[in-house]
Amino acid sequence: MIEEAKQIISTFTQHIPPTVLGPERVRFIVENIDQIPVESKMQIINLANLILSLMIEKHASDVEIGGYGAQGFVWFRVFGKKERVKEITQFTEDQAAVLIVSLLNKNQASYLLENRNLDFSYTFYYPKQNAHVRFRADAYFDLDTLALNMRSIQATIRNVDSLEFHPLAVKMMSHNYIKFGLSLITGITGSGKSTTLDAIIDYHNQFDPCHIVIIASPIEYVHTSKISIIKHREVGKDVITFKEGVVQSLRQDPDIIVIGEMRDPDTILAALEVTDTGHKVFSTLHTSSAVESIDRIIAEVNPVEQDRVRNRLADVLISVVSQKLVPSMDGKRVLAKEVLLVTPSVKAAIKNNNTSEIYMMINQGGPQGMITMEQDLLRLFTERKISKENAIAYANNKNRIMQLMKAM
Repeated sequence: MIEEAKQIISTFTQHIPPTVLGPERVRFIVENIDQIPVESKMQIINLANLILSLMIEKHASDVEIGGYGAQGFVWFRVFGKKERVKEITQFTEDQAAVLIVSLLNKNQASYLLENRNLDFSYTFYYPKQNAHVRFRADAYFDLDTLALNMRSIQATIRNVDSLEFHPLAVKMMSHNYIKFGLSLITGITGSGKSTTLDAIIDYHNQFDPCHIVIIASPIEYVHTSKISIIKHREVGKDVITFKEGVVQSLRQDPDIIVIGEMRDPDTILAALEVTDTGHKVFSTLHTSSAVESIDRIIAEVNPVEQDRVRNRLADVLISVVSQKLVPSMDGKRVLAKEVLLVTPSVKAAIKNNNTSEIYMMINQGGPQGMITMEQDLLRLFTERKISKENAIAYANNKNRIMQLMKAM
C-alpha cells in the first residue's frame, strides 16, 4: 500500500513543470490536485493515516512531514525527543507537499496559499482502538517548501486529581466556588496546557449544571456533554477570530468561557471585559512562570491602556498555573507546575506594579495552595521521579533550586 501511494504521488509530481519554482510549486499542486482520481487520492490519504497510526503505536506526541529541514524524512517526537522514522519511506519536497495538500479541503488550501500558514484539525478512524482519533495540525512554509506538524490529541482526558493540584487550588478554579474570574494555564509549546485545560473542563462536566463555550484554534479534544452542556467553536470554521468568539459568546448564555489562547491585545481585552461581566474564563498563554504571565498580559496592550488593564487584571485574576513537562527517570515525562492563587496581597502587588514581589508570595503560600516551579521540581526530585540535572535544567530560578537542594 505504501509503495502504491508513493507511486501515485511520484507520477503526479513528475507533471510539475521545471519552470515552476519556489512556493509556486505548492500553488501548482493545490490547483491541480483534483486531477488525481478519487480512488488514488484515497490511497494517499490512507498513507497519511498509516504514518499517524505508527505515531500512535510509538507513543509519539508530534510528527513532522515535509519542508527543507526534514531532509526527506518523517520525524516523530517521542517522550520529548525528535527522531527520524526509518520505517517510513522518504519523500521529496514535492511529494511531501502532495501528501499534505491531500489532507486539506479547497478553502483550507486557499487560506494556506494566501496566509502561508494554516491551523486545522484532522480526524481518522483507527481500527486498533475502534475509535476516531484527532490531531491538531499546522501547515506552513519552510524555505519555500510546504511542511506539516501534527500533534496527537489524547483520546482520554486526565483526571484533575492526577495533576496533583492542592485541593485549595482546585477549589479556586471551580465554578461552583467562584462564579466569575480569570484562570490561566501557561507554559511553552508542548508543555501540556491543553491537557490540563481539558481536565478542568471535564471536572466541571462531572457535576456542574452549567454552559461551557470553548473557543479554540483548532478544537482539540471534543467533549461530550454530561452534567454540563459544552459547545465547541473553532476559529476559522465556526467563528472568524478569538475576539469575535468571545464577544459573541455573551449572547449565548454561557457560564464558563474557555479561550484557547490569548494571543493578541484584542483577545486579551475581550477576555478581561467578558470576565468583568461576571463569567468564569479559562485561557492559556505561552509563558514560563506566573509572574511572567501577568507582565506579558500588561505589556501586550497599548502603553496608554496599561494602567487600566493592570487594575482590571488585578480585580478579575483568580489563578495562574504555569507548567512544564520534565523528562522522568522512566524515560517518559512528568508534569511540574507553579501555582499562583490571587490573594489580597497578590492583588495589591499587581495594582501597584510590584509584580517582582509575587514570587516570594507564592514561595510562602503553600498552606493556601500555592507552589513555585522550584518547589515542585524539588518535590519531583525527592520523590525520585526526575534527576537532579533535570530539576536544575527546568527551573526558572537556577540559584533558588540549588539553594533548596542544599537545604535538604
